[in-house]
This record gives sequence, C-alpha cells and structure tokens, in this order.
Amino acid sequence: MSLRQALHGSKAPETRTIYINDPLRNTFCKNSISTTKYSLWSFLPRYLYLQFSKAANAFFLLITVLQQIPDVSPTGKYTTLVPLLVILIISGIKEILEDYRRHMADKIVNAKNVIVLRQNSWYKLTWQEVNVGDIVKACNREFLPADLVLISSSEPQSMCYIATANLDGETNLKIRQALSETAEMKTEKQLLDLAGRLECEGPNRHLDSFSGTWWLRDKSPFPIGPDQFLLRSTQLINTQWIIGIVVYTGFETKFMQNSVKSPLKKSSVEKVMNVQILILFLLLVVMAVVSCVGAIVWNKLYGADTWYMWQDPTSNSLVFDVLVFIILYHNLIPISLLVTLEFVKYTQAQFINWDEDMHYKVNDVYAMARTSNLNEELGQVKYLFSDKTGTLTCNMMIFKKCTIAGIIYGQTPSYATESSEFDGSLLLNNIDNGHPTEQYIKEFLTLLCVCHTVVPERDDHDIVYQASSPDEAALVKGAKRLGFVLTTRTPYSVTIEAMGEKYTFEILNVLEFSSNRKRMSIIARTPEGKLRLYCKGADTVIYERLSASSLFVKETLSHLEYFASDGLRTLCIAYTDLTEKEYKQWLEKYKKASITLHNRIQRMEECYDIIEKEFLLLGATAIEDRLQEHVPETIATLLKANIRIWVLTGDKQETAINVAYSCKLISGQMPRIHLNGNSLTVVQQMINQNCEDLGSLLGTENDIALIIDGETLKHALHPETKKMFLNLALSCRAVLCCRLSPLQKAELVDVVKKRVKATTLAIGDGANDVGMIQTAHVGVGISGNEGMQATNNSDYAIAQFSYLEKLLLVHGTWNYFRVTKCILYCFYKNVILYVVELWFTFVNGFSGQIIFERWCIGLYNLIFTSLPALTLGMFEQCCSQRSLIRFPQLYTVSQTGEIFNTKVFWIQCLNALVHSFIIFWLPKKMLEKDTVLQRGYTTDYLFLGNFIYTYVVVTVCLKAGLETMSWNKFSHMAIWGSILIWLVFLISYSNFWPTIPIAPEMTGQGEMVLTCPHFWLGFFVVPIACLIQNVIWKSIRNTYYKTFLEEVRERERGKVIEFELPRISENRMKAATLQKSLITQPHEIVFKSSSVDLSPPHGYAFSQTEQAVVTQEELVRYYDTTKTESKKSFL
Repeated sequence: MSLRQALHGSKAPETRTIYINDPLRNTFCKNSISTTKYSLWSFLPRYLYLQFSKAANAFFLLITVLQQIPDVSPTGKYTTLVPLLVILIISGIKEILEDYRRHMADKIVNAKNVIVLRQNSWYKLTWQEVNVGDIVKACNREFLPADLVLISSSEPQSMCYIATANLDGETNLKIRQALSETAEMKTEKQLLDLAGRLECEGPNRHLDSFSGTWWLRDKSPFPIGPDQFLLRSTQLINTQWIIGIVVYTGFETKFMQNSVKSPLKKSSVEKVMNVQILILFLLLVVMAVVSCVGAIVWNKLYGADTWYMWQDPTSNSLVFDVLVFIILYHNLIPISLLVTLEFVKYTQAQFINWDEDMHYKVNDVYAMARTSNLNEELGQVKYLFSDKTGTLTCNMMIFKKCTIAGIIYGQTPSYATESSEFDGSLLLNNIDNGHPTEQYIKEFLTLLCVCHTVVPERDDHDIVYQASSPDEAALVKGAKRLGFVLTTRTPYSVTIEAMGEKYTFEILNVLEFSSNRKRMSIIARTPEGKLRLYCKGADTVIYERLSASSLFVKETLSHLEYFASDGLRTLCIAYTDLTEKEYKQWLEKYKKASITLHNRIQRMEECYDIIEKEFLLLGATAIEDRLQEHVPETIATLLKANIRIWVLTGDKQETAINVAYSCKLISGQMPRIHLNGNSLTVVQQMINQNCEDLGSLLGTENDIALIIDGETLKHALHPETKKMFLNLALSCRAVLCCRLSPLQKAELVDVVKKRVKATTLAIGDGANDVGMIQTAHVGVGISGNEGMQATNNSDYAIAQFSYLEKLLLVHGTWNYFRVTKCILYCFYKNVILYVVELWFTFVNGFSGQIIFERWCIGLYNLIFTSLPALTLGMFEQCCSQRSLIRFPQLYTVSQTGEIFNTKVFWIQCLNALVHSFIIFWLPKKMLEKDTVLQRGYTTDYLFLGNFIYTYVVVTVCLKAGLETMSWNKFSHMAIWGSILIWLVFLISYSNFWPTIPIAPEMTGQGEMVLTCPHFWLGFFVVPIACLIQNVIWKSIRNTYYKTFLEEVRERERGKVIEFELPRISENRMKAATLQKSLITQPHEIVFKSSSVDLSPPHGYAFSQTEQAVVTQEELVRYYDTTKTESKKSFL
C-alpha cells in the first residue's frame, strides 16, 4: 500500500469483541514489536534474495554456474565460486550483527515492565506478555504498553493526564476521564468481579477517534469514546496511577498502524555503480563476441597450419566460444569490490560508534550506526526533515524574561547551559526599594499566581505543580522563585503566599482558552473584596481590548518584538476591575449561554467577549521552549552547507514558529507565507497567487518561510495542486509544517524525495517520526526522552541534534570520499589487469589462453592489491575534521557528486584501458627479440605474464598513492607492502612444485624474472610511462584550476591554523552573490496574497488542552488540596 493510499484509505474497520476476565476467548495479536529485517526462518531466503538483487552478485553467480560446465572455463571451476562464497558469508555475518543490534533494541522495549491483573492477583510482567483483555495498572511517569480503555484512576473524577508529544508533538498534556460506571472499580475484588464484554472498532490508524460499548453484567450498555482511550507509547503524567483494559496490542495498536513498511534502502553511489556494472557487462559481452569473431577469422586464415594442435577448425561452437571469453573477461567487474566495501563500510560504522565527540556523557549514550550500507549517503544530504519536540527542543518550558511597566527583567537566553533561569535580582530590588513600578510588579506576579488551571500538591516540604499546560506551569514556577507562591487550590479559591503573607482569592469564573480566542481569563474576588478580571493572551487580542488610559503600550510592544526575535513565547498580561452590577448582568448572560443546546461553545465565547474589555496592561511574559545544546549553531552550519531544512511537527503553528525563530531558521525580516485553508479551491488559489508573486524566482531558493498546517496540506498534496505547491515550497529557504499526523510526515518526505531527486534525511525522536525516518533516504533517530521507537527504526542514532553536524559534515564527507575512491580504484585495478587478456588474444590466435597463472589471477584482488583499496576506504581524508566544520561549504563537493558519477567512472576506466595497453605492449616489444637466461632456461608466455603482472601490481599501488589525499602509516604499509608481498610470493610460489603439487608451470619463474635485466628496466620505466600523464594532469589542475577544497588543503599543508575563507574562493563567492543580485534585482517580490505576513513577529504561543472531556473550569473545581485524600496504589 502506498503512503497516499494509507493516508486516505476508506476501508471501514471491523468490530472487535473483548471478553472481560475471560482470556481464553481473547485471541488477538501479540504485544511484542520487532523492527528487525530478518527472523530465524526468513534470514536465508530473504538474505539471498537481497544479495542477488545486486547486479554484481547476480553476475558472479552466473559466472560460477558457467564455470562448472566442462571444458568451458579457462580459469578453473572455483576461482569465482570461492570468492563469491566468502563475500556472501562476510556480508551475512555483517547483516546478522546489525540485525542482532536491532533485536536487542527491540528486546529493551518489549522487556519493559507493567503491572497486570492475572490469576486473581497483580503481577509484574513484561510488555510482550500483555494480551488483549488484560487489566493493567500504570503509575506516574510510565509509558503505556498497549492501547487501553480507562477504567479508573487516582485523580478526582477519575481523570488522568497523558503526555502525547511522542505521537503528535504537542507539549500540552491531554486529559482523559473514566466513565462513572467504572470509576469506582479500583480494588482487586471489584476488578475480578467484572464480567461481560467490550465491543469496539477494529484496529485502525485514526489517532483521534475511538468508539466502543461496555456490556457489563447487570448493567445497561454504555458507550465509550476517545476521552476514555489511551494510546500505546504515551506517558502518564501528574497522575499517581490508572487502571485500564487492553484493546489493541503490538502491530494492531494505532501507533503501529500509522507506521509505513520499511523500504530497502540503497545509496545513490550504489545505484550509480549498479548501472555501470550493467554497462560493463554489455561491454564484456561485446568483447567476447569480438574475440569470437577474431577466433573464427584466425582459424580460417591459419587453421590449416596449426596441425600440431590436433584441432578441427570446423568443430568450433560460437556459443561455446562466447562463454569461454565471457569467463576470461569476467573479472572486468571486480568481485573483490563487494567484500572490500563490506569491510570498509563496517569499519566506517565503527568509527561513528566510537566517536567521542558524539558521546552524550549525561546519559552515557554513544552514536550508533544501525546500518552501514548508507555511510556515503550521509555525505550527499540536500534536504533535512526535522521533528521539533524532543529533537530541536528539550520539551522544557522556562520562564526567562518579562516586561513590567515598560521595564525588562530577566536573563538573556542561553542555549549552552542547563541551569539558566529567570534573573530576578533587579525585579526584587525594585520591590524592596519602593520603585515607582512596585505595585505593577506585585500585581503582575499576583496575576501569574491566580490566572491559571495549575494544581499545587504537597510533596513533603516542597510544592509540586500539576498542569496540563507547560506554559502555565513555567509561569507559576517562575513566580514562586520570585516570592509569589501558589500554595493551595480549593474548588472555589486559590491561596498564594506573597512576600511572606498569605492571600486568598475567590475564583468565580474561568473564561477558557481556545485557539480562536488566544487568551484565558479568571474572574476573581480579591482579599480586599474587589471583583477583578485577570487575563493573559496574545498581543493581538489583548491590545484591541485595552483601555484608553492603559500605560506602557508602545514600550511593551517593542519588548515583545525583542523577545520574539530570540524565539521566546510571549503572553501579554492585563487586568480590569469589575463592578458588582456589571458582573451580575454578565453572569446572567453567561448562565444562559452555558445551557444553550446549539452552538454552546460559540455562544459562551461571545459571552466572554462582553466582559473582557477595558484592560489595563501590566506587561508581558517571555517563556523559553528550551532548545537542545548548540541547535542554532548547528542549523546555521547546515544551511551554509547548502542543506535545506524543513520542520515537520504535530504541534501548534505558533509554537513551531517560535522555535524556528529561536533556532535561527527564520529571521525577523523574513516574509512568512501562511497557508491555512479548509477547502481545495481556497488552498489552490492561495498557492497559485503566491507562485505568481514569485514570478521568475519560482524554483530558486528565496529568503522566504512557508508555514502550512496538516489540514491545508491534505489539499496542497491533491493531484491538482501538488506540483504548484512543491514549486512554491522548494522556492522557500525554510518550510514549517504544523499539526501533521505521522502518515502526513511520511507522505511529505516521500513526495519531496521523488520530486527533487536529491538525498533526503529525516530526524526525530518520537513514535510519530518513525514513518518519515523510514521513508527518507537516511533516517536518524534521537535517543531522547520520548521512548525508543524512532531510534529502533532509524539507520543512525544520535543523542543530540547538534551531533548531526559532525555526522554529516565530517563522517558523511569522509565516507563519501572513501567509498567512491575505493569503488573507482577497484574498477581501475581490475580493468588494467584483465584487459591485458584482451590484448593477449591478438597474439595467441584468439584461443582463450590466459597469460597469467590461474591462482595468481585469483589472489590479485584477495592479497596483492587489496590493502591499498582498504586503506583508501578506511583512512582517506579529503581534509581535516576542523576544516570541514570551519568551512561547511566543503560539504557541497560530496553533496553534488562531483567526484563520482558516470563521467568520472568512465574516465577512470578509459585511463585504466590506456595503462593496460602500455603495460602489455611495452614489455612485449621489450622481449620481442627474446632474451638470454641462466641455466639454459627459455622464455615463454608465462615469463612475459609475470613481467606484466609485476608491472600491474606496481602501477596500481602507485596509482593508489596518487589518489591518496592524506598519507599515514597505513597508506605506506599498504602501498609499499603490497609490492613487496608480490615479489616475495613470486619467489616462494616458483618453488612450491613438486614439494607442494601446485602450479608446475611456475617452477623457476621467480628466479628467471628477478635475474633478468629487462625486468628491472621495465620495473621503473613501465609504471612511470603509465602514471606520468596522471601526475601532469593533477599538477595542472591543482595549480591553474584550484578548487575550494584544494585551497583549504594547501593551507593545512602550510600548517596555517587560523585562517579565513581563502581569498580566491571568497572572491568567487562575492562575484556569484553580485551576479545573483543583478539577476534578481529587477524581480523584486511584491506579495499581493493576503497569506503573506511581513510584520515583525511578537512571539505569541500558548499550549493548553482544548475541548477536552473536562473543561478548564470543571478541572479547577474538582481539586481541593486542603484535603489529604489518599492516592496510593491498591497493590
């Protein structure tokens, strides 16, 4: 099923019946979850299928089969079979090790503990042992093991608070409430006496919906809905315990229903390589056919004279000869490349795992490469899709600053320290010293303590605040640190302790917050008996309700812009005094509105508007949605590396915008296109108008931000609008997508991936990020506070977003250079050796005779030339880590694929072809007049073959040296050691027979070759003749066509530690910028669309539960913290 089908599927869910306390009748899916690629039984067939889906492996399997045909293979039966088996075994071991890590990560999740009612008692079981129909108990701060229906809880009115950031990215808590029919079922006896059944809808992906019916014994059936439904992987907060019955488990939970099938990921380099292998195979077939034709022609011309070969010229089979030559030339495609890449990539993955710079010491978590197949893909990322909550932020709200009576208080935001809080020294001094604004300050802090829905609870001698809104919790905690402490809440009052004195405020009404109202008010009777309305909300709604006599209006507005520029979440603080008559008149209207049957919410909000007026402005608060360490710096660096960043979140639009400002993804002067429409026609008009406004700049990156919500995105991705929407989105520097479901995140990544044909990376830490992590070319999971789902489904796992900088710019760039150079080198060294066989056919009558001893051919890739390839793949560095971080522009070298593409590949192959021509024909001409050897030995084809073989080894090793950009001890050992190993082997192998019955034709060859003067002459002349052209070209390129990379390397070689952008590159950048500005100057953007916001941001954001089962007024009426009702578990 495609993502689009999954998102818009219309199949109606089936009904499920769950029998209570009757486990034998509940046979459903197990609760264990697996993210592994293989099982014990599927490993062999699936592994072989995946391996032979690779073009190279399929080709070598074909060669292995052909070699088993009698009298066909000139190179023996096992020269391909043995290396292929080695490759499959090594690759299999690597796959098993990587899958074992996934299995262990799954085991951690499946082995979590939960309390389950089994066999008349509570037992502690693992998650994977939980079944549908089980009654489970979860305690505060625990994650839920399955989808549950709430039976009862420890809180008043059987409420509970659920953190859903793991699923929808929202930071505010959700309120769920058990039905009154089950709310009192708390003891073992009550729960065991439950009998009946629960009917509900079948498993589906709709996170916000649920319907079912309780059928309990001796009771009439009663309905249950989403307000009683708890999702797997959500976290219980501010609630001592809950009891629920399991309705969905494992892959049938709503979270898992939102996951997408993990695709088989291949890197761009591997895809390019597979295409070249297919072309090489066709070229190989052409060479074989040409050789067959040559054999036919030669036999017709000279066949009659070769009576000593006892061969019938008419008995040749064309098919037979083609197969012979295919086997002869098959090593043009290097079988060693596959096993070399497995070693190289596995080592690269270990370098990532061992990197101390990506070691998060707070939790002792290292980076982890969960797969090594995509290492080079890290160096080609163009589009980065990031979650917000828990990925960019710490999911922690801190009261950071405020403005009171036109004066700013607080500390400048700090992203690098965990302990930075509100600095209240100036504020407290103004109170103590009787500053003219003293009364404003006290009223401001009093409002923070009174206008909220926070519940204080005693924890020994400390006060713990429970709140569904993290913003309200941050403000109340901030006031507490400044000496204004919320101590008690009763259903109709709050008591605060201000500067050592206690004050009780009677709470008359709560005027609830909503996204439409953008404010929340409390009508209270002060200790002095006055009626006062306290309000906090967005500047846009507070300012239009200010009294004409209100002060500090301009000062506060400028401070709001200042706070917003730092990405802080702002709320305006205001109040107004009410008369008894005014309040009574309004209360009558309020009561009528509250009992209206039609449009009750709208009528009540209209009633709120009547009394919320004539405000007196006190100031504004600024809350920091704390970022992870170094997030702004990391984003700035990635943008310089030409990586475009999209933020995909399930959270509110205002929250996402503030975070985008705080992490410097959006600047204050940047125009913001807001796409918010509820119909296809409206959305289409908005998109078309904005595209028209961009004009010729459409399709190029502009300093514009695009902001869109999930409902609008459904219409934007409609077939009629998708193309124009993508044109618009890809023309913006930053894209923020809010209120997205998990499937929408995955769908958007998939759409962009298919459209741009560039490498995409998705990063997140929650269960709602799994789909996009699996869909992107590269998926990165954050080992954060929202569970392990993202990590377990990722390709790479890191502990902090800032580690992405080194993962991409350093490891990604290095790995891309290493893998591509290793691939090019492996093809080069194989072409240079095995094309020699083609040249040899021109002098051996196209007979298929090989010029080298067969085991020398087999060991060429395994021993004599393997080390240079491995060192290139493991230790090559284009430049130092420091330079890659200092100059992110270097990332574009790997990102654009400049050093590995079809052109580069065939230039390397052509280069190898020329070298093979020189290496064959120069020694042949050198030995054409024969040579005099000691002890009466005569030269033969194998004598020439050993000459050529030696020159090939020397040439390819020296070529590896030319390709090496960073020499180290391993490079020297590999290059010089490989040459030495061959010479030692040549001497030893020549003396095996007859002691060891192998290669009798090689007897004495080592002594003959090494004592021949011609050999030593060619030992120096032939490699120089081959490589001199490469040396000259490299010198010219690095002198006259110097790249940015070469300039940086030149500075490094000169050991210039502190240097700015090289002058030439800086001038190039300035020229490019000037050219771009000249091009774009006549096309100044004039936005006609009303969806574009050009005004400076004011930073409004507020998280609060809306339209919950319990209203905000009911919530505060339920709690009485003066009573000591026990909430302990009934274990």
